[in-house]
Amino acid sequence: MEILWVLMALIMISFVVLSFVRRRRGPIGLVSEDHPDAANPATYGFVRTEELDIRMPGPDQDLLDVLDVVQHTQDYRAAQQLLVGTGTQGELRWQRVQAFAGAAALELQRRPGGVGETPGGQWLRVWRTEAPKDAGGAAVHAEFLVQQAWRTSTRGTDDFRIIMEEAKDACGQAALLSPGDPIPYIVELSVARGLNYSQAEFEQLWLKILDRAPAHMGAHLAALHYWCEKWHGSRELANAFAEAAAARAPQGSLLAAMPLFAVFEHLPEVNLVAGFYQSEVVTKAMHGALFAVHSARPDDQMLAHVRHLLIFFLVRAERWSEAMNQLIHVDGHVGALPWTLSPDPAGEFAVYRALAVAGYEANGGSPATLPH
Repeated sequence: MEILWVLMALIMISFVVLSFVRRRRGPIGLVSEDHPDAANPATYGFVRTEELDIRMPGPDQDLLDVLDVVQHTQDYRAAQQLLVGTGTQGELRWQRVQAFAGAAALELQRRPGGVGETPGGQWLRVWRTEAPKDAGGAAVHAEFLVQQAWRTSTRGTDDFRIIMEEAKDACGQAALLSPGDPIPYIVELSVARGLNYSQAEFEQLWLKILDRAPAHMGAHLAALHYWCEKWHGSRELANAFAEAAAARAPQGSLLAAMPLFAVFEHLPEVNLVAGFYQSEVVTKAMHGALFAVHSARPDDQMLAHVRHLLIFFLVRAERWSEAMNQLIHVDGHVGALPWTLSPDPAGEFAVYRALAVAGYEANGGSPATLPH
């Protein structure tokens, strides 16, 4: 009997090891770049790994230019002007608010300040001081506080709660300055997770967003986190939220991709199911996301987010050609899920890209057969 238990344990361990190897290496083994059998992503015009931009999921040259000016001059006014010219109802404003807040938080992390030293991100403090009634600056400040809480404090500690309470107050101030703007309430969704809003409180907050921007993809992704099993919901609640969003998605909306994000949020740490990524649940979610991508406007700011997640799932499902079709649209930028969860987003993306190229070529594909 003891031998039987030992054999069963060895079989389970072998499944875990195999799953781990496949998660790290993918369904096709990788070889070094100088190996004669190595697939070369450069032949497809893909960007070198060290040149991949980890800041954003897709291009926004205006934002990059303004960030460069602000960080070199420490003058906030270029950022202020960019947000003034960015509509309040679209996805673009939310992404730019996040980018400015993240830039200030990263500056502060690198230069926390000390005796005789100006702390990083000082331009944001000056912005709030000199333009206290500017709605854009107020929204960026609220998001900055949220990012600071998650970056520098441990959830559940007094420091974390203090910063989150300050962020909540900042969201309220930003909302008063721009009553029709959904951004302050979208920022508060993260506060709701950190401060353990009850489901009734969260739903009240969510209704305020739906009143202002019912099809806002970024807001739905932020809300999905609350309903996930690892936060204040469950797999069933998260799936129900995602399916409801997809069902009411207007024509051309990327909300049809929400179920794929729900699947991603509940992936098992170790996959012991053969063919998991070809299963009915995953396949259905992928098809919904592919439909959303095909029907979305080419200039939809959230399109790159969906494409990046599709690359992850399509590669794991060994759907090489479809993965390559997504890669040609987003290559060069990797500031999106799932890559941003890695300590090395560019490296993680490059692995999946190489696997897609190798699988594509192993099945007869070449640069000449790939549509652009």
